[in-house]
Amino acid sequence: MKVHIQQLNNTYSDQLIDMILNIQQKEFNVPITIEDQPDLKQIESFYTEAGGNFWGAFIDGELVGSIALVKFDEREGAVRKMFVKKEFRGKELNIAQELLEVLIAFCRESGIDAIYLGTVNILKAAIRFYERNHFVQVEKENLPARFPLMSADNVFYSLIINQTV
Repeated sequence: MKVHIQQLNNTYSDQLIDMILNIQQKEFNVPITIEDQPDLKQIESFYTEAGGNFWGAFIDGELVGSIALVKFDEREGAVRKMFVKKEFRGKELNIAQELLEVLIAFCRESGIDAIYLGTVNILKAAIRFYERNHFVQVEKENLPARFPLMSADNVFYSLIINQTV
Protein backbone atom coordinates (compact mmCIF):
# COMPACT_ATOMS: atom_id res chain seq x y z
CA MET A 1 0.00 0.00 0.00
CA LYS A 2 1.46 3.29 -1.11
CA VAL A 3 0.55 6.46 0.79
CA HIS A 4 0.15 9.63 -1.25
CA ILE A 5 -0.01 12.98 0.56
CA GLN A 6 -1.39 16.04 -1.19
CA GLN A 7 -2.83 19.45 -0.43
CA LEU A 8 -6.59 19.58 -0.10
CA ASN A 9 -9.08 22.20 -1.22
CA ASN A 10 -12.84 22.63 -0.93
CA THR A 11 -13.54 19.78 -3.36
CA TYR A 12 -12.46 17.37 -0.60
CA SER A 13 -14.81 18.76 2.07
CA ASP A 14 -17.36 15.94 1.91
CA GLN A 15 -14.72 13.19 2.14
CA LEU A 16 -13.04 14.99 5.04
CA ILE A 17 -16.29 15.56 6.93
CA ASP A 18 -17.22 11.91 6.49
CA MET A 19 -13.86 10.65 7.75
CA ILE A 20 -13.44 13.12 10.63
CA LEU A 21 -16.98 12.93 12.05
CA ASN A 22 -16.79 9.15 11.94
CA ILE A 23 -13.62 9.15 14.05
CA GLN A 24 -14.80 11.87 16.44
CA GLN A 25 -18.33 10.64 17.05
CA LYS A 26 -18.35 6.89 16.48
CA GLU A 27 -14.88 5.91 17.59
CA PHE A 28 -14.17 8.36 20.42
CA ASN A 29 -17.68 9.54 21.33
CA VAL A 30 -16.61 13.18 21.22
CA PRO A 31 -19.85 15.21 21.23
CA ILE A 32 -19.00 17.36 18.21
CA THR A 33 -20.96 17.97 15.02
CA ILE A 34 -20.25 19.44 11.61
CA GLU A 35 -21.91 22.64 12.86
CA ASP A 36 -19.07 22.90 15.41
CA GLN A 37 -16.50 22.68 12.61
CA PRO A 38 -17.56 25.02 9.80
CA ASP A 39 -13.91 25.22 8.68
CA LEU A 40 -14.30 21.80 7.05
CA LYS A 41 -16.63 23.35 4.49
CA GLN A 42 -14.31 26.27 3.76
CA ILE A 43 -10.83 24.78 3.57
CA GLU A 44 -9.47 27.38 1.16
CA SER A 45 -10.65 30.52 2.97
CA PHE A 46 -10.07 29.21 6.50
CA TYR A 47 -6.70 27.50 6.01
CA THR A 48 -4.95 28.19 2.71
CA GLU A 49 -5.72 31.86 2.08
CA ALA A 50 -4.79 32.71 5.68
CA GLY A 51 -1.27 31.31 5.17
CA GLY A 52 -1.85 27.81 6.49
CA ASN A 53 -2.63 24.62 4.61
CA PHE A 54 -4.57 21.35 4.68
CA TRP A 55 -3.22 17.97 3.60
CA GLY A 56 -4.76 14.57 3.04
CA ALA A 57 -3.23 11.11 2.96
CA PHE A 58 -4.62 8.82 0.28
CA ILE A 59 -4.27 5.12 -0.39
CA ASP A 60 -5.63 3.96 -3.75
CA GLY A 61 -7.65 7.17 -4.02
CA GLU A 62 -9.26 6.78 -0.58
CA LEU A 63 -8.78 9.57 1.97
CA VAL A 64 -7.33 7.84 5.03
CA GLY A 65 -5.77 10.72 6.97
CA SER A 66 -5.59 14.48 7.36
CA ILE A 67 -3.70 17.30 9.02
CA ALA A 68 -4.14 21.05 8.83
CA LEU A 69 -2.30 24.18 9.86
CA VAL A 70 -4.05 27.38 10.93
CA LYS A 71 -1.68 30.32 10.78
CA PHE A 72 -2.86 32.53 13.63
CA ASP A 73 0.11 34.86 13.96
CA GLU A 74 3.00 35.96 11.78
CA ARG A 75 5.28 33.19 13.01
CA GLU A 76 2.90 30.83 14.81
CA GLY A 77 0.44 28.18 13.73
CA ALA A 78 -1.99 25.69 15.20
CA VAL A 79 -2.13 22.03 14.19
CA ARG A 80 -5.71 21.01 13.47
CA LYS A 81 -7.68 18.11 12.07
CA MET A 82 -5.04 15.44 12.57
CA PHE A 83 -6.87 12.20 11.93
CA VAL A 84 -6.05 8.78 10.53
CA LYS A 85 -8.71 6.14 9.90
CA LYS A 86 -8.48 3.36 12.48
CA GLU A 87 -7.54 0.60 10.04
CA PHE A 88 -4.65 2.67 8.64
CA ARG A 89 -3.04 3.69 11.95
CA GLY A 90 0.23 2.39 13.29
CA LYS A 91 3.89 2.18 12.44
CA GLU A 92 3.50 -0.04 9.36
CA LEU A 93 2.11 2.77 7.21
CA ASN A 94 3.33 5.62 9.43
CA ILE A 95 0.67 7.97 8.02
CA ALA A 96 0.43 10.28 11.04
CA GLN A 97 4.21 10.69 11.07
CA GLU A 98 4.33 11.49 7.36
CA LEU A 99 1.51 14.01 7.68
CA LEU A 100 3.24 15.74 10.60
CA GLU A 101 6.53 15.88 8.68
CA VAL A 102 4.82 17.48 5.67
CA LEU A 103 3.31 20.11 7.99
CA ILE A 104 6.64 20.83 9.72
CA ALA A 105 8.43 21.15 6.37
CA PHE A 106 5.74 23.63 5.25
CA CYS A 107 6.29 25.63 8.47
CA ARG A 108 10.05 25.77 7.89
CA GLU A 109 9.52 27.00 4.32
CA SER A 110 6.88 29.53 5.43
CA GLY A 111 8.80 31.04 8.33
CA ILE A 112 6.52 29.62 11.03
CA ASP A 113 8.70 29.16 14.11
CA ALA A 114 6.31 27.51 16.55
CA ILE A 115 3.23 25.34 16.32
CA TYR A 116 0.65 24.62 18.99
CA LEU A 117 -2.17 22.16 19.31
CA GLY A 118 -4.99 21.21 21.58
CA THR A 119 -6.28 17.70 22.10
CA VAL A 120 -8.47 15.77 24.50
CA ASN A 121 -6.97 13.81 27.39
CA ILE A 122 -8.86 10.64 26.41
CA LEU A 123 -6.88 10.47 23.15
CA LYS A 124 -3.95 8.66 24.77
CA ALA A 125 -2.37 7.42 21.53
CA ALA A 126 -2.44 10.92 20.04
CA ILE A 127 -0.79 12.35 23.15
CA ARG A 128 1.95 9.69 23.05
CA PHE A 129 2.47 10.47 19.35
CA TYR A 130 2.93 14.20 20.00
CA GLU A 131 5.29 13.58 22.89
CA ARG A 132 7.38 11.18 20.80
CA ASN A 133 7.65 14.00 18.26
CA HIS A 134 9.09 16.41 20.86
CA PHE A 135 5.94 18.40 21.50
CA VAL A 136 6.02 19.88 25.01
CA GLN A 137 2.91 20.20 27.15
CA VAL A 138 1.76 23.80 27.73
CA GLU A 139 -0.69 25.06 30.33
CA LYS A 140 -3.78 26.59 28.77
CA GLU A 141 -3.03 29.99 30.29
CA ASN A 142 0.44 29.98 28.70
CA LEU A 143 -0.84 29.56 25.15
CA PRO A 144 -0.36 32.51 22.78
CA ALA A 145 -3.18 35.03 23.10
CA ARG A 146 -4.32 34.47 19.51
CA PHE A 147 -4.29 30.65 19.65
CA PRO A 148 -7.68 29.47 18.31
CA LEU A 149 -9.12 27.45 21.19
CA MET A 150 -11.52 24.58 20.55
CA SER A 151 -14.04 24.00 23.32
CA ALA A 152 -13.43 20.24 23.58
CA ASP A 153 -9.65 20.49 24.02
CA ASN A 154 -8.16 20.16 27.49
CA VAL A 155 -4.50 19.26 26.84
CA PHE A 156 -2.18 21.58 24.93
CA TYR A 157 1.22 21.19 23.30
CA SER A 158 3.80 23.29 21.53
CA LEU A 159 6.72 22.56 19.25
CA ILE A 160 9.45 25.07 18.43
CA ILE A 161 10.47 24.58 14.81
CA ASN A 162 12.90 27.39 14.17
CA GLN A 163 14.85 28.81 17.08
CA THR A 164 14.82 32.56 16.54
CA VAL A 165 17.65 34.43 18.16
